[in-house]
Formats: sequence, C-alpha cells, structure tokens
Amino acid sequence: MKLAVVGVGKLGLAILEGVTRRGLLSPSEIGLMDTNTERVARIAERLGTPVLDLGELGGAPTVLISLQPRVFPEASEWLSTATDTAHSGRGFISTMAGVSVKTLTRRLKTSRVVRVMPNLGATIGQSQTAITGTEAAAAHADTAFAHEIFGAVGQVYDLPEHLFNAFTGMSASGPGYAAVIAEALCDGGVRMGLPRALAHELAARLLMTSGALLLERAHPGLLKDEVSSPGGTTIAGLEVLEGSGVRGALISTVRAATERGAELGRDQE
Repeated sequence: MKLAVVGVGKLGLAILEGVTRRGLLSPSEIGLMDTNTERVARIAERLGTPVLDLGELGGAPTVLISLQPRVFPEASEWLSTATDTAHSGRGFISTMAGVSVKTLTRRLKTSRVVRVMPNLGATIGQSQTAITGTEAAAAHADTAFAHEIFGAVGQVYDLPEHLFNAFTGMSASGPGYAAVIAEALCDGGVRMGLPRALAHELAARLLMTSGALLLERAHPGLLKDEVSSPGGTTIAGLEVLEGSGVRGALISTVRAATERGAELGRDQE
C-alpha cells in the first residue's frame, strides 16, 4: 500500500483514475476510504483497489485527504492517531479548500503536510493544481509525490500559500463561472433562433477554442483585438459587455470567492 485516499468523491475518483491510468501507481497500491460505503465498494470493485477500514489506513506512507473542509475537524481526530507498524511517520496531502498548512500541521500532529488545490478539470486530465508544503514534507519527498499525483491529472504550479485563496477563487472555482458564461451564450443563441443542442455545443467549443488561442498570446486583449474588426459584429457585442459591467462583475466574483476561501480557513483554526 503506497497511498490511502480518504474521501472518494468526484475529485478523489478523478485522482485515483489519473494515477492508475498513467501507471504512477497500480490499483492494488491504493486504498480507499469513504463514508459512502456502498459507492466506494463499487469503485473499488471496478478498479481493483482495496477498501480500508476507518482508522486503519492500510499502512500507507502517504494519505490523500479529499474531504469537505467542514468534516475535517472530526476526521482529523482519527487521522492524527491512526498508526501502523510499517511506518514511523506518514505524509498527508490535502485538497481541502481554505485549510491552511498551519491548521493541517496542528490538527494532524505532523509537519509532513502538503496543501494542494486542483479543480474539476482533473476529471478529464486537465486540472490546474497549486501546490505548497512544509520543509519536512519536501525532505521526505511528500511534495515531490504530490507533484507526480497531480501531474497525472493536469498542470501543476508551485505557489506560495498566501496566494492559495486567490488561486481557489479564480482557478478552482473557475469552471463554475465558465459554465454560467457558456449557458448565457447558449441562451443568446437560442434567443436568436439557434436550436438548443447546437447552441450548447457551440458555446462549449467556443470556450475550449478560446482557451487554446489565449495560451498562444501574451495577453487576452490581443485576442480581443484580433476578433474586433472596425465597425463589425464583435465590437458591437463588446460594447454591450462593457456597458453591462461584465468585466467588473467577474473581478468581483473572483474577489468574493477568494474571501470565502479565507473564511473557510478561519473556520478550521
């Protein structure tokens, strides 16, 4: 057993599938634990992974905590005391939004902690994941292992912890914002006569293509200017966006999500 995954929701499952698909770990080297015992049993049977009993952790030297932050105080009580004979210590990797390295260290009673923040793109191998950790985690290769795990489901960024809430507010929460933008574009297409199914596909592909184009340019404004012909359709649409305050609304959206991440962290202190 090399890795215990505590919490096998959408994110935990995506990580599990990513590391096994890439050959980083075999299914038999990963133990699963979740309060939804029926669901985790189905996943374990499908993938060939063992299910762990509460507090056992299967002797795994590394534990990935993929829980809702609100349940962490209770879960940390047994996570911090679960021991085994194979390892004198173990590293912890947390995906919990807002739960700081300081809080993880205190509640888990170890300095071997790594904090990561992925997004839902992990389910298709396209996550953006921020990573930070303690010196002890780096010394025991826990941070390097976290890089390997999340590199299997997307891109990884080393980030100082004071920027984690901003990363969460923009990138981790970002698929939700993009979904609203796509839905609004789709509704606009339907309003002007496009069939709903076609409008949905066009909106999704538009965001996907725009992302690829943006990665090739040094600034988003360059792409905007390329599309905006003098007196054309795009500049007419952009005038409405500016008049509606869309730019300011998106900035405020990221700010609100960032501040909420900070609130979640304070709840764990």
